[in-house]
Amino acid sequence: MELTVYLAGQIHDSWRDDVKKLAETKELPLQFVSPQTNHERSDNIGEAILGKQPGSLYKDEAASRINNFRTQVLMEKADIVIALFGESYKQWNTAMDASQAITLNKPTIIIRPKSLIHPLKELSEKANVTVETVEQALDVIAYIFE
Repeated sequence: MELTVYLAGQIHDSWRDDVKKLAETKELPLQFVSPQTNHERSDNIGEAILGKQPGSLYKDEAASRINNFRTQVLMEKADIVIALFGESYKQWNTAMDASQAITLNKPTIIIRPKSLIHPLKELSEKANVTVETVEQALDVIAYIFE
């Protein structure tokens, strides 16, 4: 049995690559999907598809609609959602994706450092599992296959 895992979270570092490598090491039958991780592509997708917009507000709205569409399709097809909250970047998109996953009743694992326990306490309580590391998240998934 192969499971599809949606990797929600910051797009500015290589944490997704770490998850994929660790899953391979653990020989977990997982397929991964995620938000668009090319920041420039994500920001410009509205104009790439719909054409030049009359201002930055409209450009952002067009891109957001298309990015939200993509996220919805991929998340609804996912079996599991992992939402990583890091300390380096604003986490608005991660919080939105985690909330959407919980609303869709997707099995959700939140990864967050100790420094974010308080700000994420309500979201953590709604998720199925909250851990501090990528390895812990994959150990939770590996337990499915025991």
